[in-house]
Amino acid sequence: MEFRVLKQVKNTGLLQSEELHQYILKTSVYPQEQEPLKELREATENHPKSFMSGSPLAGQLISLILKLTNAKKTIEVGVFTGYSLLLTALSIPDDGKVQLNSAFERHSYMIMLSIRVCNQYSANTFFWQLIWPQITAIDVDRNAYEVGLPFVQKAGVEHKINFVLSDAQIALDNLLQEEGNEGSFDFAFVDADKRNYKKYHERLMKLVKVGGIVAYDNTLWGGTVAMPESEVLDFMKPNRDAVIELNKFLAADPRVQIVQLPLGDGITFCRRLY
Repeated sequence: MEFRVLKQVKNTGLLQSEELHQYILKTSVYPQEQEPLKELREATENHPKSFMSGSPLAGQLISLILKLTNAKKTIEVGVFTGYSLLLTALSIPDDGKVQLNSAFERHSYMIMLSIRVCNQYSANTFFWQLIWPQITAIDVDRNAYEVGLPFVQKAGVEHKINFVLSDAQIALDNLLQEEGNEGSFDFAFVDADKRNYKKYHERLMKLVKVGGIVAYDNTLWGGTVAMPESEVLDFMKPNRDAVIELNKFLAADPRVQIVQLPLGDGITFCRRLY
C-alpha cells in the first residue's frame, strides 16, 4: 500500500492523471532528456525505493534554471541514485569557480599555471579532474549512489562531483567551517529527510550567495498538505506536518523570494535576497 501510493505520487505528481503525465513526458521532457539521464532513470525503476527518484519534469526546470543563472558551484542534499545530480553535472559548465582553501590547493594551482604555459590543453584537464569538483553531493547512503555512478562516469562528469557520505547537517556545518565557502554557492537542491529541511535552510542561507537559489523537493507531499488530517494515511503524516511547517516558514522568511510549483511532488525555489 505504502509503495503504491508513493509510486503514484512520483509518477504523476499532483496531476492525478497518468495519461496527462505521460503526454507531458513524451511531448516535452523525454525528447530533450540526455541519454545518460534516460539510462539512469530506467535503471532506477528497478530499485525497491524507485519512488524516491527525482521527477524528470521538475528536473527539466532545474536544468533550465541552472543554465539561465550560469550556476557553476552547487550543493545537493540527498542524492539517492543521482538523477538530479547527473542532471546538474550535465547542466553546469566545466569552468567552475576556483576556490583555494588551503596551502596545498594554492601550491597546486601555481603548479597548474606553470604546466599550462607549456601545454594549455592538458593543464586545463588536469586542473579540473584532479582538484576542484563543482558539486558537493551529500547523502548517508553510498549504495544508492553506486547505482547511478556508472552513468555519471559514462557521461564524463564524475570529476565535477564530490560525494560526501555524511549526515547532511554535519556536512553543511563542515562546509561553513572551511574558508571561502560562505556565500560562494550558486545553487542548492534539497531532497532529503523532510523534518530537517528547516535546519538545512539555515545553513544554506549562509552557503548560497545573495541572488543564489535553493530548491526544496516534496513540498506538497502528495497533496496531503491540503487534506484534512483524518484523510491522510498514517505513514504520510509525520512528513506532512514537517512540510506544512516548512511551507509556512519559507513564506514568512524575509531573506528569500519564493515560488512553489506543483511539479512532481511539489518543488519550492527560494532566491536569497540578503
